[in-house]
Amino acid sequence: MEPVATVIGDLVGSRAASDRAKVHEAFADAIDEINREWDPVDPLRITVGDEYQGAFETVGAAIRATFRLRIALDPVVGVRHGISWGATRVLRDDPRVEDGPGWWSARAAIEAAEKAENKAASRSVRTWYQPVEEAGGPDPAAVNAALIARDELFHRLDRSSVSVLSGMLSGMSQKAIAAELDITPSAVSQRIRRDGIAVIVRADELLGEIR
Repeated sequence: MEPVATVIGDLVGSRAASDRAKVHEAFADAIDEINREWDPVDPLRITVGDEYQGAFETVGAAIRATFRLRIALDPVVGVRHGISWGATRVLRDDPRVEDGPGWWSARAAIEAAEKAENKAASRSVRTWYQPVEEAGGPDPAAVNAALIARDELFHRLDRSSVSVLSGMLSGMSQKAIAAELDITPSAVSQRIRRDGIAVIVRADELLGEIR
């Protein structure tokens, strides 16, 4: 079995939402959008309750795709992710049931992310990476160091700055972002500099190069 980048995601605080139907509609729409744009090797699918899972060809693709899912859901609900690198196997096609160390480690990773959230020093963490030990894969210390820093910067953004970030990650010009948000290009530029948005974008590019 060839290793893949497995992902398990879980909505944060969705049970306290006043409109659960709206949350799950946004959740399903975001999952569909990521599947269209990122073509995962194992399409993302909602499993039980507020969880979803899927797999990508590389850890970098998994990191970038899950970050975009988080951004898409940000106006509605939070989401945390566990990412791993390891082998998986299909036990049944219909309904689809999968197993294997890649999934076990992704589960351990999302549990580590949740544990980090409960500590004051790392409360902004929403993504953790834990590869299967014998599968090789990128160094978890280096990857998690970058994820911790990225998540902290993202945590500090207000709603307008998240929209600016989303536009930049989509390849929009600052002028186009300003027009969409009905603010001046100067205001967009100020947010990019003040809020570290350019740093987040560059980190996203470099994280995407991880195999």
